[in-house]
Order: sequence, then C-alpha cells, then structure tokens
Amino acid sequence: MPLLLLDLDNTLLDRAGPFRAWAGRFLDGVGAPRTDLDWLLSIDADGLTDRWDVADAIRDRYALRIPSIDLVEELHEGVVANTRLDPLVACALRIADGAGWVPVVVTNGSVRVEDAKIRRTGLDRYVADWVISEEAGVSKPNPRIFALAAQRSRLPLRGAWVVGDSPEADIGGAAAVGLPSVWLHRGRTWTDGRFAPTRTVDTLIAALSVVLGG
Repeated sequence: MPLLLLDLDNTLLDRAGPFRAWAGRFLDGVGAPRTDLDWLLSIDADGLTDRWDVADAIRDRYALRIPSIDLVEELHEGVVANTRLDPLVACALRIADGAGWVPVVVTNGSVRVEDAKIRRTGLDRYVADWVISEEAGVSKPNPRIFALAAQRSRLPLRGAWVVGDSPEADIGGAAAVGLPSVWLHRGRTWTDGRFAPTRTVDTLIAALSVVLGG
C-alpha cells in the first residue's frame, strides 16, 4: 500500500479564499477601504509570512491599540471558520483509498490551527493520519518530516508520491527525499532550476488522477 503524502493549505483545503474573506471583513470592521485588500494579501504572502509579523504590520498601518496576540487569534479563527472541504476532494480521496493508496497530510504550521482545519472540515475522515511541523519538530522541505509520516503510517517511503503547491516545501522536499511529485501550479510558472516536479497540474483532482494512473 503506497503512501500519498499531501500538503494541506491550497492543496487539500483552500486557504487563499478563506483568508481573503477574513481580510475583507476585517477591513470593513476597522473602517479601511477595500482597496487595502491588495496590501493585506501582499503582507500575508499566501500564508508564508509569520502570523505575528502580519499582526504587527496591521497594527502599525491602522494604529490599532489591540494586542498583536488578539489579532493573531482573530486571523486564525477567521481563516479556520471559513475553510471548507470540497466534496470533490473528499470523493477523490475516497477513490485513492479504494485504489490502495494511503493518504497522509504533511503540513507546516501550528498544531492548533492545522489540526482545527483538518477536524472541523471533516478532512480527518478521508486521510489515514497527519503530520504537523510544530509537533514533529521539523518542517518541509526537510526529508525527516516525510520519513516521520512514513514511520507513523508504518509504511515505506518507497513508492510514495508527494502532492502540493509549494515549490520549495513540497516539490523541493520530494526531490530531497527522492520521491516523485505533483505540483499544483495555481496559475504560476515553474522557475526553480534546482529541481522540478514530476508532473504539473492545476487541481488536486488532476493530481490524484496522475498518481493513480502512474
């Protein structure tokens, strides 16, 4: 039974949409113009910017008196509350499971936030397990986090595939551990010359089709 190592944000679950929804409501709440949405999206950098740095930037821009920790909590809760599991993704995971693959989530982030997304959306019913960098003590692209996922699943890494949207964390991680990978391009062009995905697709459904057909 081969492993299917799957990224979480913007792979299994949309993060960009929920963050945009939270950002819009936040701007309305502080009386800021909706044109500031582009600034917020830029600061967030698709989730790559540390949450505390995002909170500090927001406090400075709007001269807010609330503590940064409250903004971090609001951001986390707002994104989680707006996150939904696409029924088509759930169906595809069921098909992959039925075909003998073992889906395991491998994600960077905090246990509190990532675990909440997985459980509240019901994704936990469609994957065998999940490994979160904060708990694991190691982050993608370090090969150790993929090895830990295999160890927890009691399955070999050999024969596994990695699927994700991050060139560095997911595809770079797959290359480092010697596994084939599928990159969700999300409208982007591959530019990294150090390594490359085995296949490039636009959706998770297409990615799972590649793996099952490979």
